[in-house]
Amino acid sequence: MSVQHNTSLWQRIRQWFSSKIPLPPSRKEQLLADVPLLAVDLELTSLDPHKAKITSIGWVEGKAGSIELSQCFYSVIRASGDLAQSPVIHGLTAEELAQGRHINEVLAELAEFAKTHIWVFHNAALDTAVLSKVMAANDIFLPNIVTLDTLKLAVHQLHKQHEVLPPNSATLTVCRQRLNLPLAPAHNALDDAVATLQLWFAQYYALDPKGQMSLQDLAHTQAIVCMNLGKTSQ
Repeated sequence: MSVQHNTSLWQRIRQWFSSKIPLPPSRKEQLLADVPLLAVDLELTSLDPHKAKITSIGWVEGKAGSIELSQCFYSVIRASGDLAQSPVIHGLTAEELAQGRHINEVLAELAEFAKTHIWVFHNAALDTAVLSKVMAANDIFLPNIVTLDTLKLAVHQLHKQHEVLPPNSATLTVCRQRLNLPLAPAHNALDDAVATLQLWFAQYYALDPKGQMSLQDLAHTQAIVCMNLGKTSQ
């Protein structure tokens, strides 16, 4: 999900981060070049995690600069009620949303990547807050999910140059432009997941051209976070 850096939004999202926990020892020394990745994107009806409904979800696997397009996933999620402008923005009709898959089925497939992959988001705070809420509602608990946030990493880098960030400077599109990546289709969960993974590879190779950085080496940027998603206990 591509959104601008908004102070009030981030204040609301921080409330959802009580589940943050230290990186497991087995993860700390993993090289970023070696770890399997799963870029995930949600299309939502709202930027408020308390109100947001998921209308579609997409993800794609990758590792070491390679994107496994044969392993990508996309699904419209069954939704009804107040959908705000989401159907217009994301090109989904009310009929398509009514016939989408149940979120519980899709979460079960996503959970298969919980122990093996680092989950990559652009705006992990928002997407994981919504995922955690929906998982809790469906009696799902996923511990020790390690996420990597391309937005957080971009903000960390931008703060080295700007005391106050320029408007829209951390959107997915603008972050890609700064690293000379081509324009990518927007407002589709799978397209955004692929675009996010491409952005991470560009960010990573700018930071670590020799492939020597570990997950712990990136922790100071707050782009790497470990958390529990869903229910607090089984």
